[in-house]
Amino acid sequence: MARIARRKVLTLSASGGMAAILASGRAPAIAQETQVHWLRWADFVPASDVLLKGPFTQECKKATGITLKLETINANDLQSRITSAIQAGTGADIIMAVNNWPQLYAGGLADSSDVAEEIGKAQGGFHEIARLICTVNGKWIGVPWTIGGGLIAYRKSWLEEVGHTTFPETWDTFRDAGKKLKAKGRPIGQTAGHTFGDAPSWWYPYLWSWGGKEIEADGKTVCLNTKETVESIKFAVAMWKETMDEGGLAWDDTNNNRAFLSQTISATNNGASIYIEAKKKPDTYKTEKGTPMWQDIQHARIPKGPFGQFNMPGPQTHMLMGYSKNQKAAKDFLRWAHSKPVYEQWFVSQQGFTCGPTKEWEEHAVWDVDPVLKPFRNLPSFARLSGYAGPPDRKAAEVISKYIIVDMYAKAIQGMAPEEAAKWAHGEATKAYAA
Repeated sequence: MARIARRKVLTLSASGGMAAILASGRAPAIAQETQVHWLRWADFVPASDVLLKGPFTQECKKATGITLKLETINANDLQSRITSAIQAGTGADIIMAVNNWPQLYAGGLADSSDVAEEIGKAQGGFHEIARLICTVNGKWIGVPWTIGGGLIAYRKSWLEEVGHTTFPETWDTFRDAGKKLKAKGRPIGQTAGHTFGDAPSWWYPYLWSWGGKEIEADGKTVCLNTKETVESIKFAVAMWKETMDEGGLAWDDTNNNRAFLSQTISATNNGASIYIEAKKKPDTYKTEKGTPMWQDIQHARIPKGPFGQFNMPGPQTHMLMGYSKNQKAAKDFLRWAHSKPVYEQWFVSQQGFTCGPTKEWEEHAVWDVDPVLKPFRNLPSFARLSGYAGPPDRKAAEVISKYIIVDMYAKAIQGMAPEEAAKWAHGEATKAYAA
């Protein structure tokens, strides 16, 4: 497919263009009409849902003969739907998973190796983190869809007002800036609640930056109760009280978006959705000076600690369920949805909110459109996954699903002694890894 001109990249939207793009890449129609039920989250970039529910679904029928039943639900409800579907042996044919959830449900998933291998070969190979999450003993238990990532969105002018011309690179300077911002009624906003995205994507990299980790490289030896972990907790408690909006203990993945756009916080770790929404509605979201807020938003990496600087992205996988009676049609749909001209429509609609699962998408023209979003482009290349320093396997998935790392910090913030919080988390992780 010819490279799309930069000026046209973001004009490809849910309003049209799919049919023309598919003209040269239409898959053969299936003789008998088949329905495939596809369950996903309600996207944090609304334009992507508009595309999927309109042109995408319509063209799927024309191109493959498949009637696509697309269902979207709140992201925090996905995991319970997956669990109940596997237990009941019935439900959607394809279900979206985030992080390393596929490892948790591997026994209930169909082998998707043929589809995944075809896509990877055609598009420059999958990022290593996608492969690790979606394979067990060399078998693909899901088809990587995309890789989400978080950076800190912050108000540039507010940071400058407290004497920081660039975003703090270390936790000490972050704490200094945060104190001054909170004193002006502009705290930093971060969740320490049970929410799948923003909570672990902050607290895991924070732990790693202090030299803490949940497991050794052998994948068996839990090592949370260490001096490094305790020191990270002590600093986190002080930093929380001095710099943060303390209501964040109860926040989900949408609260910080709303707080930032309503100007009650100055910075938050998030995907690109805050900036995208502000840019989409410049007359709705304005600064205290009446100017469009998007012009005052920048992105930066989570600060570095004594042991380095890290990120934990949120890979998104589509799992073909083992109970499905429509596995052939579901695979045909996934092949079609991942074909370059089709997937590109969705990828462009994301506007930089997510990265492609294969390396080829790093070179897409979408990354040249807006320099504020370009930092998201290479997040997969310096990522760590939950379970570090071991593999992101089923046991690591259980630890993240139970929010053990997040709760370790939350408990300390709420008054538990740092040493006791580390000891508690070590014990809970040991139970998960021993199961």
